[in-house]
Amino acid sequence: MRNLLHAPRLLVAILAMGLVTMAARPMTDPDVWWHLRTGQLILQTHSIPHVDPFSFTRAGQPWVNHEWLSDVLIYGVYRMTNWAGLIVGFAGVTAAAFLLVFFRSPGRPYLAALMTIWGAAASAPSWGVRPQMLSLLLASIFLWILDRSADRPRILWWTVPLTLLWVNLHAGYAIGIGLLLLYLLGTLLDVTFGFATWKAQAARIRTLIAVLVMCLAIVPLNPNGLRMYSYPFETLRSRAMQAYIAEWFSPDFHQAKYLPLVSMLLVLLVALALSKTRVPPRELLLLAVTTWAALRSVRHIPIFALIAVPILSRLMYGWLETTSWYSRLNRPPGDFQRGKLAFNAIMLLAFMGFTGIRINSVTSHQAEVESTHFPTKAAAFLSATRPPAPIMNHYNWGGYLIWKVYPEYRVFLDGRADLYGDAMMDEFAAMYYLKDDWQKPLRDWQIQTILLPPDAPLITGLRVKGEWQQVYADSQAAILARPQGPAATP
Repeated sequence: MRNLLHAPRLLVAILAMGLVTMAARPMTDPDVWWHLRTGQLILQTHSIPHVDPFSFTRAGQPWVNHEWLSDVLIYGVYRMTNWAGLIVGFAGVTAAAFLLVFFRSPGRPYLAALMTIWGAAASAPSWGVRPQMLSLLLASIFLWILDRSADRPRILWWTVPLTLLWVNLHAGYAIGIGLLLLYLLGTLLDVTFGFATWKAQAARIRTLIAVLVMCLAIVPLNPNGLRMYSYPFETLRSRAMQAYIAEWFSPDFHQAKYLPLVSMLLVLLVALALSKTRVPPRELLLLAVTTWAALRSVRHIPIFALIAVPILSRLMYGWLETTSWYSRLNRPPGDFQRGKLAFNAIMLLAFMGFTGIRINSVTSHQAEVESTHFPTKAAAFLSATRPPAPIMNHYNWGGYLIWKVYPEYRVFLDGRADLYGDAMMDEFAAMYYLKDDWQKPLRDWQIQTILLPPDAPLITGLRVKGEWQQVYADSQAAILARPQGPAATP
């Protein structure tokens, strides 16, 4: 315990608790619900679904369940620990990813901790109970391995089993492959521009090539086989996902939550221009690619933070060394007196208490958050009264209905946008916003019941037309049913 209270170890402990506190948040991601149901289905049937079991619009069609192992993990944690375990567990995963960033950041520990918190704040809008956090942790581990491969090239071989795990957890495995490739190209650029010698880098370059080939070779070792080579790129090319899904939008810098990101980008640009610290081409290549990705999509900001924080920490430390008060900050610490021991103990206990209070507050309010973001009462109404199917539902509520009312009802669509495709997403948007021939999909799919927010344009339009009967409404959702419509099987 006494060793923990020494300043460097105390800083790490407080930083870890601070990151967990930042990452602990209620479950508001609309996809977590179908992840739960899928994990339950896999464990119950002892098989991985390859066709869609949850919707009537894509029933029986091929489904690339690239997150099957994450689904099993999410449901398994939920079954053993309920919501609290999921919230705390994924907060720990996120915190671990950024704690590795801290260990990769050069300079004084306090400066590295400050830069780490800055990067964490920039990426926080994408955090939550979701498989993407597992990809974030694995990407951070990859970067930690790559950084340490300069002196120990053989450590790179650990990326091979990690890739095998990753390709079964999430299609974000392509990030790991991309990091290996960019690091290889960047190392070659370092040699070309004189930042390193071929003799010093030859072993690492040869190992990187062999490891990259091996990682690519094991990608098919997953339930979807060779399809996982192309699947990540199919998702990135989806026009509808870029147009309709918020996490695929470019960051809106008018929103306060993106202020840490834009400030980091601006400081990076100034520091790169003015600092005397030389940044090798390898790091500039990684920074350029991830900056482009972050500006293209909110979803990629956390990966940018993994790259940017160590670079920014080095640049800021280089500037700090030129200041007149650096020598005072760099004085060796004196004897570890009892007064300091008591003060650090109080600090540690205070942070532990705050972290516990925060986690307890988040987990105890999960039910309230659920009722705020999802149609809890409307789902209960569906189960109790069984209005006729098929049912049209909001995109963000599809996963929740899969968790709450499947198999009695199958959904119109849900967060698996890749399964439904661009045409289906356009069709939903046309109905929802009363565009073009918006009534045609209602007829084609023989929709009998509609569950949407009460202020949705489609709800308003059908109320005005008077052809549908409102059978339920609250502040969260409205349910309309086609009067005397022929009931269809769910």
